[in-house]
Amino acid sequence: MVTIADVARHAGVAPSTVSYVLTGKRSISPQTRSKVRESIRLLGYHPHAGARALASSRTNVVALVLPLRPGVHLPALMRFVTAAATTARKHEMDVLLMTADEGAQGLRRVAGSAQVDGFLMMDVELDDDRVPLLRQLPQPSVLIGRPAAVAGLTCVDLDFEAAGGRCVDHLADLGHRYIGFLGAPSVVYQRNTGSAQRAMAGFGAAAMRRGIASTALPADDDYESVLHSVRALLRAQPAMTALVVHNEAALGWVAGSLRVLGRRVPEDMAVVGICPDDLAEQLQLTSVQLPAEELGHQAVELLVARLNGQPVPPLTLLAPKLIGRASTAPRPRG
Repeated sequence: MVTIADVARHAGVAPSTVSYVLTGKRSISPQTRSKVRESIRLLGYHPHAGARALASSRTNVVALVLPLRPGVHLPALMRFVTAAATTARKHEMDVLLMTADEGAQGLRRVAGSAQVDGFLMMDVELDDDRVPLLRQLPQPSVLIGRPAAVAGLTCVDLDFEAAGGRCVDHLADLGHRYIGFLGAPSVVYQRNTGSAQRAMAGFGAAAMRRGIASTALPADDDYESVLHSVRALLRAQPAMTALVVHNEAALGWVAGSLRVLGRRVPEDMAVVGICPDDLAEQLQLTSVQLPAEELGHQAVELLVARLNGQPVPPLTLLAPKLIGRASTAPRPRG
């Protein structure tokens, strides 16, 4: 069966360009239009009921809303972007990346232009001002993350409360009784970003449940800031023998900061991160996996299901998975 993707490859254009030629939703140059129509004729392509984008006059474009704001760690986010774009291509769709911090106004502008079929939204805050508009837009949306209330939305997220708690349980089972938490940059907490707030809340709740003495502090993504925060944690809790880190940008500085402060990993200080597997393997770090690729993939699949009129759950939560590596060991004696 010949698909739009086959026509696009033959004509040397994007699948969305083929769609625009067939639907007339955008102006295409005469040369490109002629090339596409010739490929359609040679390949014998015929629009059919399975070509849902044509039948519904779609643009075959989804918008990925990712505002580049202070405290956002771009290398981490690009994992989500790559997974979403790769999955979208399998559905013969393109991704429009929206990086300006325009809030609801930016969503309204793009939605009003009718140039996208739906929205994927990242960096979700607990009280996100974009959410009320998403509930009203004619285009469907999927959030990678979740606000405080998910009614009327479609969200996919790691269970960050459970992730924070899983880190504590792992360390408590190793005998650690004084555990610190090194979190995201302070500006991320000031924005009330859901993942950061939930991971810290899950850490605190698990520490109380296990009878663990705990202290939590934010950290910026440079060596001096990480060293300052780790030093402050040790001053607040001199008996601390374990550390949970939910700050991917800071992870590379943690072991060096501890070494400067006279703590070896894992002999004197066990360290657990909440981060992607490839970074954890590189640092030989015990970690709760941040499944960026799976979240990006599932977000697109949920959006496609909504575009096709299929029912989807309001919230899909991925359970945390902890993988033990060389950075954790039983609590040192004494």
